[in-house]
Amino acid sequence: MASLHLVPIRSEDEEQFTAMAISNFRDLNPEFVPHDDWKQHYFSEIQANPNLHLEWIQQDGKNAGFILYGVENHRFLPRKSGVLYELYVEPGFRKHGLAREAATQAIRVLRQQPLSKIYLDVMDGNTVAVDLWKSLGFQKVTERYVLAGDGR
Repeated sequence: MASLHLVPIRSEDEEQFTAMAISNFRDLNPEFVPHDDWKQHYFSEIQANPNLHLEWIQQDGKNAGFILYGVENHRFLPRKSGVLYELYVEPGFRKHGLAREAATQAIRVLRQQPLSKIYLDVMDGNTVAVDLWKSLGFQKVTERYVLAGDGR
């Protein structure tokens, strides 16, 4: 595998990142259509949060995907958790270990802080992701159920 680098995504990368993020969400749900609030706030809210890392996964100087990870405060206790929010590799770059290496690098960064745990969510049916995360030592501890709102 060629050298992989995680490079911060800058404000001037918004258009390219947004297109790639839409591809990511459509991979997970082919019916995904970004709502107006997503278009207006998704990138800017990520960029404005100092607890988040949004980085290109670069191979040979090309943006092969992105990873979003960071730190959250526990809802009820004086603890912090690391979170892997999103990991996406473009189809043409898959099956070369980029996701594994990007995840490993992000976990290394997160572990530099005193965290109670590192967690992530996986979309139902995404067995490739489940296999990756299990191979990195993650264990399934819950199932999340969602009741969609009416958009208000």
